[in-house]
Amino acid sequence: MNTHTHNKIIVVGGGYGGLKAVENLAKHQNNQITLLDKNAYHFMQTDVYELIANEKDFAKVSVDLFTYCSGFDGNVSFYKQEVDDIDFENKKIITAVQRFSYDYLIIAVGARTKFVKSINGLKEYAHGVKALHRAMYFKQKFEMSLFKKVQESGITCKPLSIVVAGAGLSGVEIAAQMASFAKEFYCENNFLCRKLNIILVSSSKQILKGLDSFLVEKSQKRLFDLEVVIKSQARVISLTKESVTLSSGEIISMDFMIFAGGIEPNGLIYKLDLAKNERGFLNINECLQADGKKEVFAIGDCATLYNKGEFIAPTADVAEQMGELCSENIMRIGKNQELKEHNIRSRGILIALGRRYAVGKVFNVHISGYLAFIMKKIIEKVYFIKLDRHSKKGCDKIFKV
Repeated sequence: MNTHTHNKIIVVGGGYGGLKAVENLAKHQNNQITLLDKNAYHFMQTDVYELIANEKDFAKVSVDLFTYCSGFDGNVSFYKQEVDDIDFENKKIITAVQRFSYDYLIIAVGARTKFVKSINGLKEYAHGVKALHRAMYFKQKFEMSLFKKVQESGITCKPLSIVVAGAGLSGVEIAAQMASFAKEFYCENNFLCRKLNIILVSSSKQILKGLDSFLVEKSQKRLFDLEVVIKSQARVISLTKESVTLSSGEIISMDFMIFAGGIEPNGLIYKLDLAKNERGFLNINECLQADGKKEVFAIGDCATLYNKGEFIAPTADVAEQMGELCSENIMRIGKNQELKEHNIRSRGILIALGRRYAVGKVFNVHISGYLAFIMKKIIEKVYFIKLDRHSKKGCDKIFKV
């Protein structure tokens, strides 16, 4: 039993799982929660396609973590500090600025775009969109490229070519959204120079590997309707500033490329003396504890999750379920109760495929078209409103409105 007046709980990472854990733990006043993140904001990565396509500005896909944490009842603090290391023996979190002690620790640092070292030019010439600053930079470059094509009207009108490497959820959503946005942008504004080439590179025979045939077929048809070119069973092997070379030997001219070909753990995970799988992600038990450490939990994209031997793909939905369970188990430890084993599965998936169109599978029911689009928008809106309410409350406290 914990003898402290307060349970000192540190959450490292303000992503979907981390914030869900904070929200649940903050309901108990005997918990003193500290959230640490190198960024001052929570980035809603599931909305990145709307940011790129100018449907939302950055304020609508991010939440200020200072004001969010201030919105609780005095038992949540936020520090914008990057964690350099963790001393598990002495229960200390080490940053460049200070050290934090903990009774319980939740590691929720997420993952980052994996820029494969063997692909020449990838780091220099490709863009990732898992981080907000990268997504913002790409959005600006995309808009500037569209503007340059408008300037070329009546002169050369060379097509704008964008390569999206990786045909998983992120790659498919981004390719569809850019194609849809550009199509409407040029048509609605009556521009002469309106040609946009989007090439989606898939290392597998089909896009959205691992998803059921309904989602794959509907998505493939939608991409075809949007004139997205799919290069199947191909990999990017090298890049220059103006071209991409595929494993087939084909060389594609391009203005820029988005790399959505995979993820890897964030840098901190590599430093930690904890059990990991062959890809470097943390191994956890059925109660979400890391490496058998009773007081250390790992959730979200940085951890590997299995349910009865089946790998559970990392999504925002799964991360939130993990955040909910690990916070419950921390409270169970404090009460000397048996820990709860997880039964986490994806509750559904919704894939945005351009304006007013999506496909999905929710609780084993297939949906597509405008209905799926509306459902996705509602889920995103409800999530944002919940966070924004806490943030506004915190803002009012800080400025004493």
